[in-house]
Amino acid sequence: MVREFPLAPLEKIAKKAGAKRVSDAAVKALKDAVLEYAYKIASDAVMISRHAGRVTIKESDIKLAAKRLKL
Repeated sequence: MVREFPLAPLEKIAKKAGAKRVSDAAVKALKDAVLEYAYKIASDAVMISRHAGRVTIKESDIKLAAKRLKL
């Protein structure tokens, strides 16, 4: 998976969600969760595009995959 990923935007998201302070460990855990979810969406989008006979993933594939994998 992705090794380097900016952590500052994730900290901003946590603070926008209401956190006053966010530990480094919490930001790293959020990063891992976001990347895992993104990987699942991308994998599902690949299957959707292949089913449609395409090799290119389209925005609609991502949106459908995200909708199917809602938490």
